[in-house]
Parts: sequence; structure tokens; C-alpha cells
Amino acid sequence: MQLSKKIKNITPSQTLAITAKSRELKAQGVDVISLGAGEPDFNTPDEIIEKTYQALKEGHTKYTAASGVPELKEAISKKMKMDHDLQYDTSEIFVGSGAKHVLYNIFQATLNPGDEVLIPTPYWVSYTEQVKLAEGKPVIMHTDESTSFKMTPEILQRHVTDRTRMLLLNSPSNPSGMVYTEDELQALADYLEETDIIVVADEIYEKLVYDNVHISIASMSDKMKQNTIIVNGVSKSHAMTGWRIGYACGDRDLMKAMTDLTTHSTSNPATPSQWAAVAAYEMEESYLVEYNNTFRERRDKAYSKLMELPYITCIKPEGAFYLFPNFKECAVKCGFDSVDDFVAQLLEEQHVAVVPGSGFGSPDNIRLSYSLSAEDMEKALERIKKFIAQHAKGV
Repeated sequence: MQLSKKIKNITPSQTLAITAKSRELKAQGVDVISLGAGEPDFNTPDEIIEKTYQALKEGHTKYTAASGVPELKEAISKKMKMDHDLQYDTSEIFVGSGAKHVLYNIFQATLNPGDEVLIPTPYWVSYTEQVKLAEGKPVIMHTDESTSFKMTPEILQRHVTDRTRMLLLNSPSNPSGMVYTEDELQALADYLEETDIIVVADEIYEKLVYDNVHISIASMSDKMKQNTIIVNGVSKSHAMTGWRIGYACGDRDLMKAMTDLTTHSTSNPATPSQWAAVAAYEMEESYLVEYNNTFRERRDKAYSKLMELPYITCIKPEGAFYLFPNFKECAVKCGFDSVDDFVAQLLEEQHVAVVPGSGFGSPDNIRLSYSLSAEDMEKALERIKKFIAQHAKGV
């Protein structure tokens, strides 16, 4: 069957491909440890499940408004005011089937053919592909360890043209775990306020910050709030990845356009999931404190163990639940032409699944998720250490 040119032009998600490969091997009885998952390893809190069950019993199983139930929008509005002192009317909020769906709708509703979208490396794997599907042009801005994987105003200015429409800002970052400080955001805002560039602020990991605090660039000024679309959801903050609820806060005309698009694609997000999200935002904050502390402990243990590996470097992440070490020298020492080749052979020999940095625009790096038990993480890193020792014998 003849496929469209746009679908032929996209690259499948490497993170989902690695996860699928790991599950396939596990189904064959192979003892695979996967460090590729972008989700917590524990279940959604019982309180959320119980309240969702009650909502089902009360008949919340029908269609809703395409952009979400009023109760969830009100809960999101209250959260944004409490967390960031940002006021959004419910007409300025769109609820979608996961943050990925929300991002897709943003690009479809804002981009015209040839519009440029600035995307700093390392970037989440779907950004570039979704921009291309909307007939936009991804413009990649390189960052690395020398800039702590953060974009600076100087880097930004070098890439702005008269076709620049949008900037993607992901903090805390997937995959680097870096978190922009208030001063760094203000420096970016000082430049952006003089432009009409739309900022898409992906803040899905905002509750997982360890050595800093999460600040939204939309809170820098009234102009930045006006030009920023915040994207968030309950997937990472409340261990609800499979419930598929994300949302956007921003310009009401854009929210209406995204809603109109949704009426012809997915219709409303799953009704029970919306009520589950309401329950999540009604929970006591004590859950989030405990949740955050668990990931902080996992990060510290994983980072300490990782730094015992030879030939690698790694900046300690400040948020999310990923390590993003540089394996370029290690791959060379082990006789591989690329980090991708190193990763493929690691899965074959030691049955450890990681995601190569090439999928994030940083081919010298590897993403390791520590969203699994400390015991499994330690076992995986021991296998990687063994793999390096076996292949680097001649060095």
C-alpha cells in the first residue's frame, strides 16, 4: 500500500522500540534489565484508584466535552495558581490524551509549512517528529556537557531567523535531567520578550526536582505568560502513565483550535482517566514529598554506582529520573565504532537495555532510567561494568 510522504519521513520512537525489544526478550525467558522506561515502576496511588472506581459507579463513563470536564480544568487552574502563581481561566486550559497528544495538537494548530521550531539538544524523541508531521522545520540547537545541556541566550540568538515560530523548552529535561534556574530563565526571557516567538514549555517532570526548584518561564513576566504554552500532566507526578492525561495552559484561541482539532480525531480523553486526574490533584501534597524523596535516593545511589565505570563522564542530574552519561570514549575503548553499536551489543551480551543518545540528538551519550528498584539498577550497572571489562581488555 502506498504510504504518505509525511509518514515515511518520521523516525519511530527509540524509547518505545527499546521497551518493546526488552519485553520481547523477557517473554522468551531472557533475564533482561531495562533502563529504558520513562515511567515509575510502582502503581498509581490507591486513593486515586478508589476515587476513580467511585466515579465509575456514579456513571462517569460517557462522552465529555472534547477538551475535558470542567472539574478537571478547575483543578488544573487551582494547581497552576498554587504552584506558579499563574492564573488561567478554564477556557485557557485544554486536556488531552497524554502530554504527547497535547504537544501534537499544539504543533498541528500553530505551524504552517516551513515554520521553524527551535529545539535544543538533547531533546525528547517525539519533538522533531511531531514538528515534521505538522510540516514545520525542526531547527536543532546543540548543547552538551560544556553548557550543562542548557540553552543560553547566545545559542538561541544564533538560530533565530525570520521563519522562527516557536521554541521548545523542557525543564526538568528528558533525557539530561537538567533544570533551568530562575536566573537562566530570566536571561532567556529578556531576549524572548522582544520577539513574537511562542515558547512551548514542557514541564511534565516538574514534581521531580532534587537540588533546585522548578520555575516556569511563563512566570517571568506578563509577556512571557502571554507567549508561553505550558504542557504538563499526571503521568510522571502521580505514576499515571497509562491513564493518558495531559494538558496545556495558554492562549484561549489556541486552546479552542486544539479542541476543534480533537473533535475530529480522538474526541475527549478517557472519561474515567479524567476523574482519576481530578483525584490526583485533590491528594495531599505529602504523597509528592515521599515520591520525590524516593527518586532522590535512587538518583544518588545510581549516580554513585555509575561513576565507578571507567571511561565515562556524567553530570549529576537535578530532576526527572534519568542519567545521561557520555559513553563516547568508553565505546571507542571497547572497540565499537559508535555508542549505538555499544548499546546494541550490551543488550545482546549482558541483557541490559538502555537508550542510545542518538535518538535525543546527542550520539555520544546514553540515557539510563533509574525509575526502577535500587537493586535492579545496581545489578544493571554491574553488568555494564562487566561488559566494559570484557571488551576493553586490550586497552
